[in-house]
Amino acid sequence: MFEKSFITDCEGPLTLNDNAFELAVHFIEEGGELFKILSLYDDYLVDIVKKDNYKAGNTLKLVLPFFVCENIKNDDLVNFSQNNIYAVDESKFLLKYLKGAMNTYIVSTSYGQYIEALSNYMEFPFENTFYTKVDVDALSLNDDEIKKVTEFKQKILDNPDDYELFDDIFFNEIPKMGIYDEIKKIDVVGGEGKRLAIDEIIKRDAIDINEILYIGDSITDVEPLEFARKNNGISISFNGNEYPLKVAEIAIVSPSAITTCVIANIYSKTNKANVLKFIGDYNNSDNLSELFDSYEIDLEIKNKFFDIFKDENYPLIKIIDENNFEDILKLSKDMRNNIRGQDIGELG
Repeated sequence: MFEKSFITDCEGPLTLNDNAFELAVHFIEEGGELFKILSLYDDYLVDIVKKDNYKAGNTLKLVLPFFVCENIKNDDLVNFSQNNIYAVDESKFLLKYLKGAMNTYIVSTSYGQYIEALSNYMEFPFENTFYTKVDVDALSLNDDEIKKVTEFKQKILDNPDDYELFDDIFFNEIPKMGIYDEIKKIDVVGGEGKRLAIDEIIKRDAIDINEILYIGDSITDVEPLEFARKNNGISISFNGNEYPLKVAEIAIVSPSAITTCVIANIYSKTNKANVLKFIGDYNNSDNLSELFDSYEIDLEIKNKFFDIFKDENYPLIKIIDENNFEDILKLSKDMRNNIRGQDIGELG
């Protein structure tokens, strides 16, 4: 057991996937467009309405009746997930390095079927993951309900901005169906769910509340990033959109997880103050190779970093403030869209 814990979101910092979106594209006719509309509605309920007892990431619950209409089973989720994992460059190396450096956890909003497939792919202990547990085999609709849900889908596609319509569908009509008894039991690990996972990790590892590093990229990471920052831990937005960038202390904009590895290497051996000092020096250095040596960056990490960034187009690592926020946001969103694709990059 180590004195510090590294806690990472999955989709974004480790993989290029948005598994639920990709499942919708694959299994539901016009499912990609449906998912994007529901994702924006999810952001609206969290960010604008601030709906009681509603978590960021609940898109994963909203979309379930539409999966059931297509007769999707657990095996379908597992098989698709196993065959469609796209890792961020060097994320497998990052997790391998972390095994000997910090207690390491993946805290993800994603369905458990994907996280288990990802854990197998990354050779990462599945017991060190938190995820949204969904048993789609336990979800069912009768013929009349399938007809209704199919009609709801068309109404949503035809009226993508009519949130009063959506409120009626998801908080009045679907709750009348038998499937809702199962859906309401599902605990989405998003937003506050991720923060509660950190509480469990701190207790499990018996570490001080400030000895954590949390890295995320989307609206579901706001609460855990706020928690890490408030308690003097490390909070990092990795190719994040506006949501994590508003609350994280540090921004990384990079096509490779080797950049995360540099920060993790320094933090594992020293402390937060040294990480912040490194970031300042990194942005003012004329010789990064010498700088890495002075901070005693692990030689394998250093060599990989300079192999990847040999053209000196170095990644952005900055402390976020009101003066650089807009510039970082543009670069971060551009990188996000570039490596993950615009459809996934623009999801909340």
